Amino acid sequence: MNGHDDTAEGALLAHLADADREYLLGRGTRRRFRANDVVLMEGDPSDHVHVLVSGWVRVSAIVEDGREVLFGLRGPGEVLGDLAAVTGRPRSASVRAIEPCTVFQLTGPEFVDVLHTRPAIAVATIKTVAARLRDAESARVDAAAFDVSRRVAVHLVRLAEEHGRPVPDGVLIEGAFSQEDIAAQIGAARRTVARALRVLRERGIVETGRRRILVREPRVLRAFARSEPNGTHRP
Repeated sequence: MNGHDDTAEGALLAHLADADREYLLGRGTRRRFRANDVVLMEGDPSDHVHVLVSGWVRVSAIVEDGREVLFGLRGPGEVLGDLAAVTGRPRSASVRAIEPCTVFQLTGPEFVDVLHTRPAIAVATIKTVAARLRDAESARVDAAAFDVSRRVAVHLVRLAEEHGRPVPDGVLIEGAFSQEDIAAQIGAARRTVARALRVLRERGIVETGRRRILVREPRVLRAFARSEPNGTHRP
């Protein structure tokens, strides 16, 4: 536990003491985004940084053949746009809200000044960047899993609605289908489904066990399941 129940595991704010957290947010301006709003656009030269304090977003990029590849999900406490601010290069990915979100926005120079002024925030930022680099090492192998993860989310939402029961930590699906069953039903390889479930587990959205799945964040799972690659939402 990081002491802040709404903060995603491993997020920037999860690494900060309360004083540093308050200092960072105090330098920013609160902004709100609606579901499906573009928070950051790939290729944009802007350098502002968002610290996400509520809601979830999807991070993606367009590859050479025109397909959109989903890199992952980001939740409360994550920082968005920090690399563009530090390096001065255009944004390498787009960020789109999958539900209403609130951020604190800093300009690039403001964020860099924070890193110089508060070494603890700089170290926390390095930790989050290091975690992303570790993830990037297997990104080529996992790319298909991120594309499949939305189909897995749709399937889990259906299972939760049809077979789940509310529990204090979310919605529990007992006697759930195996990974092989899920793979067969959504038309994907079992290994790809396993990686997609890992993505959802790492973000704290689901917890899996033998013949049981706990949906810890039903609201986020439903929002992600409705999210289409082109940014539209299914009714």
